[in-house]
Amino acid sequence: MAYIVVQIVFWSTLAMLFYVYAGYPLLVFLLAYLRPKKVDKRDILPTVTVLITAFNEERSIAGKIENTLKLDYPAEKLEILVASDGSTDRTDEIVKSFSAKQVRLFRQNGRVGKTTTQNNAVETAAGEIILFSDATTHYSPDVLRRLLPAFADESVGCVAGRLIYTDPTETNVGTGARSYWNYETLLKSAESSVCSLIGASGCLYAVRKAAYEPMYAAACSDFLICTQLYRKGLRSVFEPEATCFEVTNDQAAAEMRMRVRVIAQTFTDLWRNRDMLNPFRSGFYAIELISHKLLRYCVPLLLLAAFFTNGVLAFSSVFFAVTFALQAAFYTAAFFGWLLELKGKRTTLFVLPLYFVLANIASVVAFFQFLRGERYAAWEPIREAR
Repeated sequence: MAYIVVQIVFWSTLAMLFYVYAGYPLLVFLLAYLRPKKVDKRDILPTVTVLITAFNEERSIAGKIENTLKLDYPAEKLEILVASDGSTDRTDEIVKSFSAKQVRLFRQNGRVGKTTTQNNAVETAAGEIILFSDATTHYSPDVLRRLLPAFADESVGCVAGRLIYTDPTETNVGTGARSYWNYETLLKSAESSVCSLIGASGCLYAVRKAAYEPMYAAACSDFLICTQLYRKGLRSVFEPEATCFEVTNDQAAAEMRMRVRVIAQTFTDLWRNRDMLNPFRSGFYAIELISHKLLRYCVPLLLLAAFFTNGVLAFSSVFFAVTFALQAAFYTAAFFGWLLELKGKRTTLFVLPLYFVLANIASVVAFFQFLRGERYAAWEPIREAR
């Protein structure tokens, strides 16, 4: 009887892992093909505020402003607003040096965090559409021409663009991050077509100012915004032709800190909006939240269950012995990838196991931080100007 129970647990965990990484993506791809929700796009020219939130970005902010000034959009309809969250370096001074070029500084006194700074800056923004950006992100010149047509559809509240990670030094972590993000981008595209995005890239998403609501300080704003808008009956859609570029983290520790922060914030957002996890309330949007976020963050528990039950079953047949050996080999590869990362050596062989394990460890750490009541409001720049 005990043997049967162990088998049931093993196969159940494998089925859940398959659903998270393959079954759910296949489901949304199929639905996107069979019954896509169209977006009524038309050329429009609303007033736009590009809101760049920054804290101590003196190394990046000038390049970011210069990149934004090159956007292909009528100057009289474009405002560039830099929201400085109590920066203590030369960020504010650099921004003020561009004041003659339609660039305005919003100075947040004291340090209140990214989300609260954004909330306060949005209140002063002149644009009908607010485009949120980071100081280390560079846009393609036509990004507004690509993003804005979707706002002609009154059911659209947010349009997210495509973040393209670059990895000039081809680091192990950078390669893993790019592979992961390519997978996420495909999934976002399908979810947008079927129902709505459940999250945007924080460095490139635009929102109707009239639909924006202030968020609590610890919110992951680029995730929560989609749920807030969906409550209002507005979709968040993906526009892959609107592109931006950002350099990946090149060190495992930096990537881990970033992922822990984002996941911990997302746990808080999911808990505070747990009513949206009910399919009878929010329809397929709930399926997206459960499958793409909640179950994804449960993967570490599923992996542990699969490994230990497989270890018990390994003594019963050649099949289970082989599957256990494959699991052990995968985690060994991740460990060697981490050792090589510490030594600064590059390899493609262990990249995916390393990043997969890193991402799931981040989920565990973030979950315990959430349980302990740790919340993130302030943030530190992680990526550097290149």
